[in-house]
Amino acid sequence: MTTFDPDGDGSGSTPRARASGRDSVSTLPDTPPRADTNTDDEDDLRESLAALSTLATGELDLTDVLTRVAEFAVAAIPGADGAGLTLLEKGHGDTIVASAEFVADVDAIQYTIGEGPCITAAHEGRTVRSGALGDDVQWPKFGPRVKQLGVHSVLSLPLVTPGGVVGAMNVYAHPLEAFDDHAARIGELFAIPAAIAVQNAQILAQTKRLASQLQAALTSRAVIDQALGILMSRTGSSSEEAFDRLRDRSQADNVKLRDVAQRVVDEAVRRARARHTS
Repeated sequence: MTTFDPDGDGSGSTPRARASGRDSVSTLPDTPPRADTNTDDEDDLRESLAALSTLATGELDLTDVLTRVAEFAVAAIPGADGAGLTLLEKGHGDTIVASAEFVADVDAIQYTIGEGPCITAAHEGRTVRSGALGDDVQWPKFGPRVKQLGVHSVLSLPLVTPGGVVGAMNVYAHPLEAFDDHAARIGELFAIPAAIAVQNAQILAQTKRLASQLQAALTSRAVIDQALGILMSRTGSSSEEAFDRLRDRSQADNVKLRDVAQRVVDEAVRRARARHTS
């Protein structure tokens, strides 16, 4: 699993800098774009938001949810060729998904070298945009390598909830200057409910994981108690003495205590069945 540190150096402009040409910070225009040229984009956004609202997080695992969100982002944001999502865990990037193979390749580069638009967006909690990655001074290592893959434009959006930034979404395009102010606005509108969907999926995954761990712990305890009872019955030893025997065997065989206990229980069951059939 790939991880990155979002506290890395990734800022070359102020959050309110004007986005024009190759500037890497998205600043939305004071006046809305012409409605007659953006009706289709707004329809795509509505359809993606509708799909996002009906996403059955309880029926999908975390990776599937993130992948669906990335796919919806591609459908919603004008000019997008692919998108990826990164979920933050304890300040580091984790659970990275992509809607296309080239997105996975691009994201792998930035997380490996520790610089890139996603890291900047997650660290600073702001939209980051570039239309000429190969020449962008913010990421001197990342940009030229991505340019070699034929990817020139990026729109990175932090996934912000009331509790903070839970992740970041990278939207990529092959052409230069693929994302204008309108595309950035659409992306930011999409990112608001997307962040909530991602957070809900994250919470559900954590709850399922904790429940599984608790069930495993309860099962382990039950097996160990059964093994202790068997040993106490066979040898007349105390519970402490029986536990010491299990622990010694666990250390000698270099296996988990639960596995040793399961062997004792399985052996007792086999003996009981043998006596019953003889």
